[in-house]
Amino acid sequence: MSPVAKVLPMRRPTSEADALRDRVRALEDALRRAEAAGRETAREGLPVAVARLLQEGLAGVRWDSLARALSAAYFSWHSEEVDEFGFDRKFTETVRPFFEFLYTVWWRVEATGVENVPATGAGLIVANHSGVLPYDGLMINVAVRHEHPARRECRMLALDMFALLPFLAPWLSKSGAVRANPENGERLLRSGELVGVFPEGVKGVGKRFKDRYRLARFGRGGFVRLALRTGAPIVPCAVVGGEEIHPVVAKADWLGRPLGLPYFPITPTFPLLGPLGLVPLPTKWSLDFADPVATDGYGAEAAEDPILVNRLSEQVRATVQRMIDGRLARRRSIWFG
Repeated sequence: MSPVAKVLPMRRPTSEADALRDRVRALEDALRRAEAAGRETAREGLPVAVARLLQEGLAGVRWDSLARALSAAYFSWHSEEVDEFGFDRKFTETVRPFFEFLYTVWWRVEATGVENVPATGAGLIVANHSGVLPYDGLMINVAVRHEHPARRECRMLALDMFALLPFLAPWLSKSGAVRANPENGERLLRSGELVGVFPEGVKGVGKRFKDRYRLARFGRGGFVRLALRTGAPIVPCAVVGGEEIHPVVAKADWLGRPLGLPYFPITPTFPLLGPLGLVPLPTKWSLDFADPVATDGYGAEAAEDPILVNRLSEQVRATVQRMIDGRLARRRSIWFG
């Protein structure tokens, strides 16, 4: 640029369109600066942001300084980027110690056969639902993460009653759970993920205490079609111990429906004790993983064969029920196994 050009005054907008474009550019520049400041704050961390507020005192308390502190607090346990389903690895690592406490101390989970889970590539873990709240999926995930040599993450497919609840859905999605439907399951499996599913559906979590560990029907075999389309092996898994953490003695459906729940559980402690009644009982858990059922030899077109789908579904269901019955026959105590 010539010296003459440097001293020329800025050209005035010749129309409202030019003025609008200049305004948009200014807003975009401000947005980029704000995003850069947010990333810089996230890198500095929460202690630095708090120290700056304390150093500046009351005179330094401004909206921008408060926003930086809140941003630092949020990103101290959240990632800047999540996957397409909302999985936040930093958040998961932050809350993982709580899951590990439940696994090792509270429920003293005993896992056998974890080596049957594929070390790489797609795999579909099929388990019985155990308990009112989705602790069973969390414990399966911890077992695969800590007991398997490959330390894999298991993406659980969560029922709508959990995946759509305002107070629970964000927490589940950040922890790796995905809303249960065939499209989501197929996308995860085709990307080589390990996926967990509970074919009993709502019937599995809504059992009364007297019906515990009696498997409900495995739907219409949707999980088998999912495995056949993707060629993923099916790993049956039996969960024992979760049915007693919130014993359902009755159900008040008229209370559950307005809240978007298919049923409202009544247990010996809830709702009698209020929020305290949500604390799960410290039962002894066991997770048993059976040999995988191969599906890659059938071909994707086999997913349209209802006879094959029903046969494989019943085979997996019978395997899970057999493992549950065997574990219950060996169990001497709900509390100590």
